[in-house]
Amino acid sequence: MRSTFLAAALLLASAAPLAAQQRPKITGISHLAVYTSDSAATERYYTFSIGAVKMPDPENPQGVKYAISATQYVEVLPLPANAGPNRLDHAAFNTTSAEGLRKYLASKGWQVPAAISKGTDGSRYFAVLDPEGNKIEFVQPNLKLKVSAPNAIGHHIIHIGFLVRDRAKEDTFYRALLDFKPYWFGGMHYPPQIDWVSQQTPEAHDWLEYMLSGDANISQRQLGVLDHLSIGQDSVDTGFATLKNGGRLEGVRNDGHTQIGKDGKGQFNLYDPDGIRLELMNWSATQKPCCSPFTAPDPTPSE
Repeated sequence: MRSTFLAAALLLASAAPLAAQQRPKITGISHLAVYTSDSAATERYYTFSIGAVKMPDPENPQGVKYAISATQYVEVLPLPANAGPNRLDHAAFNTTSAEGLRKYLASKGWQVPAAISKGTDGSRYFAVLDPEGNKIEFVQPNLKLKVSAPNAIGHHIIHIGFLVRDRAKEDTFYRALLDFKPYWFGGMHYPPQIDWVSQQTPEAHDWLEYMLSGDANISQRQLGVLDHLSIGQDSVDTGFATLKNGGRLEGVRNDGHTQIGKDGKGQFNLYDPDGIRLELMNWSATQKPCCSPFTAPDPTPSE
């Protein structure tokens, strides 16, 4: 009788509805994956100018990983023939359980792969498409992996951004389904126009920035401004001086000066050889932000 009861209990447990799945933690940004049309120039940019460490790509043997820490990096892939003006392949966030998050999304009716993939560095990951068709990965990093990047201009990617056309549509995925939380919004001509909407990852203070100002005939150069990543700084002015005085901006398109953004934070922009923007940004605002107050804590160097 006991064995019969136990077998029945196990059968019921295995048949439990997917709706019972709980969302694993999403603990910040993993990486941005971009295309290159000139691998040598791109390598020099990420290793010399940015100071990242070149490593094998754990997901794609044709790619390269440029790491600034053990859990954050830029993935660079060969430019596909059909890329057009686009130089962004995907964005990725870290999670405590790739398999758990895959099952969670499946329980909510989201299309997911049949299984997770395993990286050569011991990571686990899977990819889905967001409501506008952007490829989004979720990575469970190998926490035993060690990376030393002493020359990196910073060691924390605090936000990524990409072109978004319909804020409400994207919110159904990032905010309603994944619990990203509001952080800040603003615009060059606010009110009424909103150009940027930021939402932090649920269990960390890294954020995703919707870039809402792209038009239908956007150029590669314009798209590269919108599709970007940002590295946190104690002082953008010091970071800029380090790059300039070290000759690390020679041959690199950049703004030539630091500035205060509409969010009140110091920033400095430079661009990889294919136009993807990298923004150095202070952890916190030094001036009052336009448009919206910050509604969540800022990221910190210790995260």
